Amino acid sequence: MIATQEITDKIAISLSLACAFHCLFFPSILLVLSNFVSINFDNELIHFSLLLTIVPFSIYGLTKGLRNHKKYLFFVLGLFGIIILSLALLINKEIIGEFGEVFLTLLGSTIIAAAHFKNYRLCRHLDCDCHN
Repeated sequence: MIATQEITDKIAISLSLACAFHCLFFPSILLVLSNFVSINFDNELIHFSLLLTIVPFSIYGLTKGLRNHKKYLFFVLGLFGIIILSLALLINKEIIGEFGEVFLTLLGSTIIAAAHFKNYRLCRHLDCDCHN
C-alpha cells in the first residue's frame, strides 16, 4: 500500500505544474478558442480555486515528509513557495502588474514543486517505510 506522503507529494507537484501551465498557456488557449466558444472565464476565480486546492495538499505532504524524515529545509522551502503563490493572488494587480503576477505565480509554483520533488526523492533515497 502506498503511503499518503508519496501520493500527496505527487498530487502537489501536479497541481503546481497545472498552476504554472494555466499561467503560461491559458491566455493563448482562450484566444484560440474565442472564435469557437463564447464563455467568460473569471481569471481570479480560477486562481483562487487552484490556490485552495494546492495549499491543503502541499501542507499535508510537506508535514508528512517533515515527520518522516526530519528535514526542515524542504518544509520551509514549500511554505515559502505557498506564501509567494498566495501573494501573487492577494497583491493588487495594479501594484505588481500583469508581469509581476505571472512571475510570482511561476516562482511560487516552481518552488512548491521543487520542495515536493526533493521530499519525494529523499523518501526514495532513504528507502524508508513511509512509502511501502
